[in-house]
Amino acid sequence: MKKTMISLGVAACLAASSALAADDVMRIGVLNDQSGLYSDFGGVTSVIAAQMAVDDFGGKLLGKKIEVISADHQNKTDIATSTARKWFDVDKVEVIADLTNSAVALAVQGLAKERGKITLASGPFSTRLTNESCSPTGFHWAFDTYASSVGTARGVLQDGGKNWYILAADYAFGAQMAADLTKTVTSNGGTVQGQVNHPVNTPDFASFLLQAQSSKAQIVGLANGGTDTVNSIKQAADFGLVEQGQRLVALALVISDVHALGLDKAKGLVATTAYYWDRDDESREFARKFEERAKRKPGMVQAGVYSSVLHYLKAAQAAGTLDGKVVAGKMRELPVNDFFAKNGKVRADGRMEHDMYLIQVKTPSESKGPWDYYKVLRTLSADQVTIPLAESKCELVKQKS
Repeated sequence: MKKTMISLGVAACLAASSALAADDVMRIGVLNDQSGLYSDFGGVTSVIAAQMAVDDFGGKLLGKKIEVISADHQNKTDIATSTARKWFDVDKVEVIADLTNSAVALAVQGLAKERGKITLASGPFSTRLTNESCSPTGFHWAFDTYASSVGTARGVLQDGGKNWYILAADYAFGAQMAADLTKTVTSNGGTVQGQVNHPVNTPDFASFLLQAQSSKAQIVGLANGGTDTVNSIKQAADFGLVEQGQRLVALALVISDVHALGLDKAKGLVATTAYYWDRDDESREFARKFEERAKRKPGMVQAGVYSSVLHYLKAAQAAGTLDGKVVAGKMRELPVNDFFAKNGKVRADGRMEHDMYLIQVKTPSESKGPWDYYKVLRTLSADQVTIPLAESKCELVKQKS
């Protein structure tokens, strides 16, 4: 009996010690595609970016050690929501970052809203995250379909590209981007001759590209992402679309896509980006540190993950609490000033408003080496690439007004 009582006492002490240790840790989760078509958007390199933000912050928040954990949602909303639910309810995760894939991001943001937890979306592009489905604790950091369609289309339209054909991924992200693009083109005097939707993760774009080719449109807009963008550009080169006079515009291009394609196939592509590693000294310095860990240059998603996580940590420190709703308020209050954004502003709808850049992919002869891929054609001011609040469908904006 005495031995039993001692054993129970030891077990109780160990349990108390474990609980105390758990209380001394706060966790940041990075939930994204780490094995599928969007794995180069963020994937494991977004985990590296989040850890860099934690390290640069000092590794502790309000006396608690900060731990970064990650999971592969496999582009499946059920896996994503079950993972997020466990993270929130069991593993003391306070914030989830990246969330590449719009359907996944919308589902997880809804769950986080119920629990008063923070989501920091950098990988997904859907404007619904800060529009119809906005959340008081949900933030959209790097890029969205409005920026890609409006920013890019305006630049191309200014260069005389009035006649478009759209090839879109057949889910929320592609549909939203195609809708935004159509509105921008037609409202600025252009025309959209047609649109074809393709399944996600399509290996063969032949039939879709033939329709775009037969349309004779000046511009073929690619409203897709990840390996779908890479494969459609590769096969467009095989069909000779560019050589025959059509111009390809990629609406969701990241620098790893260009790296995978090679400049011989990607040259001349026009796109909008939220970050380019060789734009200025601060961008280059972050890229140098990132490359030491990841063995590649960062794209806008990795840069957005770093910036959003660091801003969250600064806001929580300033608020003096991990309460999601309180921290969210402080995030909207504080400006964003780092290598990613100058005088960035987190709006009432959760969108981080910042300048972006219209780029063109260099030719092989223009590039000085690996990752030297972009020419920055012009800076697109924040008001050009962000949905005006006057047009917002977000309830938070209506409440504020």
